Amino acid sequence: MIVRLILLVGCICLIGFNEQRCFASDQPPNVLFLICDDLNCDIGCYGHPLVQTPNLDQLAAGGVRFANAHCQFSLCGPSRASFMTGLYPTQNGITKNAVRLRTRFPRAVTMSQAFENSGYTTVRVGKIYHYNVPRDIGNDGHDDPDSWTITVNPRGRDKIYESTIFSLKPGKFGATLSWKADEGADAEQTDGIAATEAIKFLDEFSKTEQPFFMAIGMYRPHTPYVAPKKYFDLYNPNDIKIPELPKDYLNTIPENASRSVTRFKEQNNLDPAIAKKAIQAYYASISFADAQVGRILDALKRTGLHKNTIVVFTSDHGYHMGEHGHYQKLTLFENGTRVPLIVSAPGKSKAGMVTNAPAEMIDFYPTLTELAGVKAPNYLQGVSQVTALADAQARPRVDALSHLGVNLNGWSLRTEQYRYTEWGDEGAGGKELYDRRNDVAEMKNLADRPIFSELQAKLATRLHQRVNRATKIPTGVTLIPEKKPSPKKQTNRAGQNKK
Repeated sequence: MIVRLILLVGCICLIGFNEQRCFASDQPPNVLFLICDDLNCDIGCYGHPLVQTPNLDQLAAGGVRFANAHCQFSLCGPSRASFMTGLYPTQNGITKNAVRLRTRFPRAVTMSQAFENSGYTTVRVGKIYHYNVPRDIGNDGHDDPDSWTITVNPRGRDKIYESTIFSLKPGKFGATLSWKADEGADAEQTDGIAATEAIKFLDEFSKTEQPFFMAIGMYRPHTPYVAPKKYFDLYNPNDIKIPELPKDYLNTIPENASRSVTRFKEQNNLDPAIAKKAIQAYYASISFADAQVGRILDALKRTGLHKNTIVVFTSDHGYHMGEHGHYQKLTLFENGTRVPLIVSAPGKSKAGMVTNAPAEMIDFYPTLTELAGVKAPNYLQGVSQVTALADAQARPRVDALSHLGVNLNGWSLRTEQYRYTEWGDEGAGGKELYDRRNDVAEMKNLADRPIFSELQAKLATRLHQRVNRATKIPTGVTLIPEKKPSPKKQTNRAGQNKK
């Protein structure tokens, strides 16, 4: 493994994650980008009463926790390509899974590429772009090779013993609830191996002082929910509460919203015992992932690299665990769009601060490049959240925009108090309005009620403005048209092609 050397001399000031830190003026800050797969905000520091995440809680205590951060598309592939390019999915051409970035946007300068162009070594360990899980564990999936100097594809017990995993549809994973309380140690799981590899890189970088951008993509808690048994033992199924769904609830929301929460038929109206086991497994996977994050952060501090390293922790989108009767992603409810976001930046972030500033995942790119003094492309559509790292009252943006295609065509606007969603062209397929101060679960649709007509009109105008901008291709971005599948040949009953 060859790591390019750049000798950097300068002072560093920082002691511990919970103290104020400052960058050395003549030494570029490193970036440690940590991301889980399919993780919602069921985390201790986000107020969850059961889920144990001591390491993420500690990171939040030393950094800034964004309470109102949202993805731009609640599906892995579009979301990941979006934050890596700093563009909305409708602008970079990636609106579904299993699409390689360069097939649509060949001249993209991705977030990690911008750092590499500035002399950084860029490292990917695990999943950053879309991978089919668990099928692509251990290979490159739909990764973008141009984004990295070095890549590592870990493969552990969760993949090796895939055939032993329980699934609601035997042998089917990905979008199907599936889980296993596994034997063996943390270090034998794919994410455990990823943590070990990341620690090796940190040890190397601490000796060379080469500036780095290292992205570590955990596979958990994506299905199948596999973790060592000790993490399952943290959660008693009797303590788990299954979200309740009011009678006739689906009749109160637009048809496309209803379709979004009922798309996985085998996971509708789950038996309570099965539902509790699935939720227990999801929580276990979160705690397991937290432990691996802890190992990495411990190594960062042990090597002294914490003195000059920006740390970001997030997920690719939200996830439902029974809310709205749904288990999975792909919705425009809070559970589908909201992501955890914790940022710790030496000398730039206020330790232990919580901000309600709306944030989008495409803000990662301009925020990190500003913090590091790295040149970014002019076409970026995100906004820098640097001011929000030091001032809880700062509002770099006033709302967050999310989209859901996949044949549903919905757009959702999240302000600090409200969520407003339209389906179809300007709401032709239905509308939703939720007052989150009085309806955190988003179960009471206030759309089209006369008492809220003025508010709804204002939010609709704002949503339309934002959609117009998000669907306009920026100057400097040239896309290759998506290839349309060839029409299938019709066959007669004998299997012969019709003329």
